[in-house]
Amino acid sequence: MARLLIASIAVLAFAGTAEAANVNAGKAVFQSQCSICHGNTASSPPGVGPRLFGVMGRMAGSLPGFAYSSAMKKVGKPWTADRLDTYIEAPQKTIPGIIMPYPGLKDAGQRGDLIAYLASLK
Repeated sequence: MARLLIASIAVLAFAGTAEAANVNAGKAVFQSQCSICHGNTASSPPGVGPRLFGVMGRMAGSLPGFAYSSAMKKVGKPWTADRLDTYIEAPQKTIPGIIMPYPGLKDAGQRGDLIAYLASLK
């Protein structure tokens, strides 16, 4: 019972953050933090990093045409808002052995905005 209550509170807390998220602010975060390595359109070729168009719900390490690290290929789970939030905060800590040099985005509000923007890329 206690676990269910704690899980419910966590879901509600993240849902509140997602509701407050701003797609336009997330686009600005993407432009300043991500666009140097990642594309954001369906036709963006893979660059230093894979394109992030359609990333929400996609299996980690699965975009055709991109050479992922073996660590990323082994994740075996789809990208969800929660997984992206954890990953974007501390990529190397979340998936040890990845090759992405990005140190992470510590600001939870900016991460929420960025995730809202990524979710809009369909």
